[in-house]
Amino acid sequence: MTHFGDIINAIGDLGPFQKWLLLMLSLANFLTAFPMFGQVFMVLDVPHHCKTSWIYAISPNLTEEQLLNLTIPRNTQGSYEECLMYTPVNWDIDSVVEYGLNVTKKCQEGWVYSSEQIPTLVTQFDLVCDRKELNDISQSIYMLGLLLGAVVFGSLSDRIGRRPIILLSMLVMGAFGVGAAFVPNFYVYVILRCLVGAAVSGIFIGILALGTEWVGVPYRSHAVIVTHCCFSIGQMVLAGLAYGVRNWRLLQIAGSAPVFCLFFYIWVLPESARWLMTKEKVKEAKNLLQKAASVNRRTISPELLDQLTPEKKVKSGNILYLFLKKRLRKVTLVMAYAWFVNSLVYYGLSLNVGSFGLDIYLTQLVFGAVEIPARFGCIFLLQWFGRKKCQGCFLLLGGAMCLIITCIPKDLPVVVTTMAVIGKFAIAASFSVSYVYAAELFPTIIRQTGVGLCSMSSRVGGIISPLISLLDKYHPAIPMVIFGSTPVTAGILCFLLPETRGKELQDHTEEAKESQWASENGHLTLKDGDRDVGHTRVTRV
Repeated sequence: MTHFGDIINAIGDLGPFQKWLLLMLSLANFLTAFPMFGQVFMVLDVPHHCKTSWIYAISPNLTEEQLLNLTIPRNTQGSYEECLMYTPVNWDIDSVVEYGLNVTKKCQEGWVYSSEQIPTLVTQFDLVCDRKELNDISQSIYMLGLLLGAVVFGSLSDRIGRRPIILLSMLVMGAFGVGAAFVPNFYVYVILRCLVGAAVSGIFIGILALGTEWVGVPYRSHAVIVTHCCFSIGQMVLAGLAYGVRNWRLLQIAGSAPVFCLFFYIWVLPESARWLMTKEKVKEAKNLLQKAASVNRRTISPELLDQLTPEKKVKSGNILYLFLKKRLRKVTLVMAYAWFVNSLVYYGLSLNVGSFGLDIYLTQLVFGAVEIPARFGCIFLLQWFGRKKCQGCFLLLGGAMCLIITCIPKDLPVVVTTMAVIGKFAIAASFSVSYVYAAELFPTIIRQTGVGLCSMSSRVGGIISPLISLLDKYHPAIPMVIFGSTPVTAGILCFLLPETRGKELQDHTEEAKESQWASENGHLTLKDGDRDVGHTRVTRV
């Protein structure tokens, strides 16, 4: 029987066919940057004050300045309060002017914004004062959509294929993304954003599966990191798009509609031949493999293809196995926590890009740019220093930068932003490392379950991340202390994990003794005396 990896070797591990495929997947990943972070530029702080039209019933000829002086209190800095107004009275205007008002209350009739203000989500749906928290809550609901999408589309991807999931997710992301620009109220907007988040998760899942299943083992980590880099480039382009398009509805359309330009994927995006084999669609798989070989200018002998038979389904380990075995329990808890922290801090820094004191568009550009060397450099750092050291040190560095930010005065925005950029660099690199490290730590029969659990933990971190920002009303340093302390503890715990660099992937939940394994033609054969009882292909990432 021929292993599927042998076929991939025959057609080329990373030939023109795979490169074109990665380019198509990277374009889709590039477009997901807008739904992830676009809302940040739609909720910028704008000057506002309470609407106090009640006084016009007493004196309709007041100027704007007179109205503000009579009905809006001033704060300690001498400017008008944004969320307080004087309580309305039934006096005549002369009494109001002579005695003044001194009892305040929260805004009752809404808010007034500058007539020159370009429409944003804030001005459109009054996301100010007590309603300001709705922005962070909506970001958490979007992250909830990512979690739901991972559960739904992950299962569908294994059932109906990688290609249909990517195409369906792109359609949903584009349709509901554009639809969000025409919503009548903020709650409908939040629902559509949740659905877009689910679609983005479907794209991530499809890209990861389709890319790695077509690329040879030596280049799998390259394939993952290249698509991650394109996501970072998308963040950089987002900064320019948001700078040029300030109207939130137009920005929503401009960021969502380009996905429809990829409609031709219906005809050119291939299915995973490996997935087709697992579904016993041998003829379709062979046709795709022959097409890939032709594009790569390789030939596959008919004899080799005839030996390709559907893989026998192996019963996956139950999720309880992850906690019953001592070694697996340690790996599971530490890696799940590391993924949780990566997501928590990554989105914590990304969604608060406007709070570091410098221009938000410039900061977003730098945040996106710094991720490219962070992710691309992991290809070499993982080979030089190993998985454990890279994962632990990147987490420690990211956490340390966040903790240092809490000690820097706010009147030094350049220093604060520099620390945040270094922290974003470290966490982005840690995120990429975690994908490779987790896949190597979990045994084959339970690898999908283990990585899936880590992914769910990551999504929970994403849901909680925007809510942590709400704690700044108790003390401005609380969010950054949390974003700093959690990766420090995760980084320390990662040093308890085993190193996997240069080691063969473990297939079973119990470690096999070295004497039981014999290498033969690139495969490992399990011996029972003089009898071969099983074999597995050696795989290195």
